[in-house]
Amino acid sequence: MTAPQQARTARRAATPPEPGRLQRWEQWLALNQEATFDPDTPIVDPHHHLWDRGGHTYLPAQFAQDASAHRLLSTVYVECLWKHRDSGPEHLRPVGETEHVAGLVRARGQTGGPAIAAGIVARADLSLGDAVDAVVQAHLEVADGRLRGIRYATAFDADPAIHMAYPTRPGMFREPAVLAGARRLAQRGLLLDVWTYCPQLGDVLALARACPDLTIVLDHVGGPIGIGSYARRRAELMAAWRTDMLALAGCENVVVKFGGLAMPLCGFEWRKLDRPASSDMLALAWLPYFEVCMESFGPGRCMFESNFPVDRLGCTYTSLWNAFKRLAAPLSASERKGLLATNAQRIYRI
Repeated sequence: MTAPQQARTARRAATPPEPGRLQRWEQWLALNQEATFDPDTPIVDPHHHLWDRGGHTYLPAQFAQDASAHRLLSTVYVECLWKHRDSGPEHLRPVGETEHVAGLVRARGQTGGPAIAAGIVARADLSLGDAVDAVVQAHLEVADGRLRGIRYATAFDADPAIHMAYPTRPGMFREPAVLAGARRLAQRGLLLDVWTYCPQLGDVLALARACPDLTIVLDHVGGPIGIGSYARRRAELMAAWRTDMLALAGCENVVVKFGGLAMPLCGFEWRKLDRPASSDMLALAWLPYFEVCMESFGPGRCMFESNFPVDRLGCTYTSLWNAFKRLAAPLSASERKGLLATNAQRIYRI
């Protein structure tokens, strides 16, 4: 299968369930009526998506409604293989997503709500090497000054039970062309968002060492897996993940997004509950991961992310950020502020 074919397959795989299942999903989420914890504390969400796929609409209005219980200041939109151009050079087709999202924000205008997509992380194929510069330039020209970086997803696993939403292969971050493309981002003053699975953290370490001038944002705490051949091995896998995170933290150019743990991939099976998990339940389950992130990267190099609407499969936005606030509660006021807002503002320049 060619890369374009794989990408089209990925987009179909990312299409949400049919309308009947979507309705049941909404009814299930509505069972959680948790009050907002610490509602006056400002938050910045550095990782979410928007889309309109297969009858599942999640556009700025829907996102703002989900987030309305918290004091959300601004957000960063991260690419999700949506609204790519249908024609033209293959490597430039992802520019359609940036163009469309910037248009959505313009159309929304000044609503008095959060600044949605104040920053945009777009898609580009780093295996183009130095030629990726043409893709970056095209994104810049349509982004209305919002482009902050590129996401190059490399999440790959040989287990057929593990969903791979992007055309990937083993060892992508060790390829010379990809390293050349990554260095070009640093030269343009852009950062690199990385979506990988936990067994691949050694590849991220190699990238970070090879590109010390590039700011690398590790999405979804490095991609813990809890399904397929990884099921019921959480303690064993967490020990290996902790070792890798400690090693990766030795590279000062790497920062971490704490989130993505409500995805089915992580194996917590929230959807099997009669009603969505409360923030207490989420915080308790995620505490071991948070403790490792604090041990390795510290509060100054971490930020919370929603990964909505993907993590909406497992919990509500209100409970998600309540859980984050509970996890951060034992820290100092400045550390809490950093994790919830100012680290994201600094790293993404919003």
